[in-house]
Amino acid sequence: MTAYYEAEAEILKLARVLGVEPERLEYLARVDADDLRAFRDQVTDTLFDANIAVLQRMALAARLLPGGVLAKIAEKVFGPLLCARIAGLVEVSRGVDVAKRLSPRFLAEVAADLDPRRASAIISRIPLDTVLAVAAELARREDWITLGRFVGHLPDPTVRRALDEIDDPGLLRIAFVLDDKNRIDHVVGLLPAHRLGRLLTAAAADEDLWTPALDLLTHLGEDRRATLKPMAGGLPDGLRERVQATIK
Repeated sequence: MTAYYEAEAEILKLARVLGVEPERLEYLARVDADDLRAFRDQVTDTLFDANIAVLQRMALAARLLPGGVLAKIAEKVFGPLLCARIAGLVEVSRGVDVAKRLSPRFLAEVAADLDPRRASAIISRIPLDTVLAVAAELARREDWITLGRFVGHLPDPTVRRALDEIDDPGLLRIAFVLDDKNRIDHVVGLLPAHRLGRLLTAAAADEDLWTPALDLLTHLGEDRRATLKPMAGGLPDGLRERVQATIK
């Protein structure tokens, strides 16, 4: 089942990159998740490398403008898509300075179009208050895919604070589309101890969350899964059996 869950999550993310509804890609459900991830990365690279020479010249020209002026131009002229394309080409200190001056709403739109692999150094240095404001805006939009893509590029203290601002159903959906599933156990370890049990409670109340919850369980370490065994008996039929099979 783990392979099925991971393929389903990859289809959701691939659909975002391609700008199509996930249902159109259901025929890929039996493709290995690693292959889907590699394909998604190839598509992303193709999109970001298009017109790379022009984007590099724009990034160089941006060095000549004061940060405040550049931030205004970014929001009023460039727009989020172009900003996302340029972000990985500007100097880190310059990128951080401009990001601090942009509105959380606009930054959330940039984040949705950004390839975090290309701007990881900038992302990791953005001030905590800015990250929290953008995370809140993305959660309001229920943009779990974008949130999941950025977790691996932020320092642990920032991740901990950001997850404090997201409710339990949202956290399950973020974990489901996390880019690096090997980090799930580590990320869960950043949460207060009582919150892991709350995630199961959230899943019990909404059948749509069963798959994200079960996927989360498959990526937890044995010790953390063991702490959930006493809760399994109180779960709804169907979910209970699947949880028990996962944490046995």
